[in-house]
Amino acid sequence: MPRRRATLGRPMIREAAAGDFERLREIEVLAGEVFRTVGMDFIADMPPPPVEVLAEFTDAGRCWVAVGDGVVGGYLLAEVVDGCAHIAQVSVDPRFRGRRLGARLIDHLDGWTREHGLAALTLATYRDLAWNGVYYAKIGFGVVEPTPGLAELVAREAKLGLDPALRVCMRR
Repeated sequence: MPRRRATLGRPMIREAAAGDFERLREIEVLAGEVFRTVGMDFIADMPPPPVEVLAEFTDAGRCWVAVGDGVVGGYLLAEVVDGCAHIAQVSVDPRFRGRRLGARLIDHLDGWTREHGLAALTLATYRDLAWNGVYYAKIGFGVVEPTPGLAELVAREAKLGLDPALRVCMRR
């Protein structure tokens, strides 16, 4: 029997709650599996964010989830870096890909950014992967030179094994 694609109904975006944390960790593991298809197993093998980290983002009001039919299908974590809202992480359960959950979460952050008087959205990502740099360019992000805060983030990522030569900073 063919596998049926999961449905999510019309998703809504809401702030995350402590009861979501294990689901967010599950989504991160599932979403990371796509990196195995391009030989980046080390990314798929990275542990999901600890509950304590998710709690910090949630307590600061910077963690949102996309929910439909009572199911959390994706989430976004944001920081403030150099006067911009920075996407620290956005992940979608692969069963719900293609339903614009990531884009809806990013659009929600865009509104939050304006409400908080921040200049723009930023992120650091892999330049050439279809679901990273290529995707973000399609939804309005452009490549920028790293600000001091973004350069610091890229340096921290390099210590985790993310090759800065393959990464790019983007802004919308």
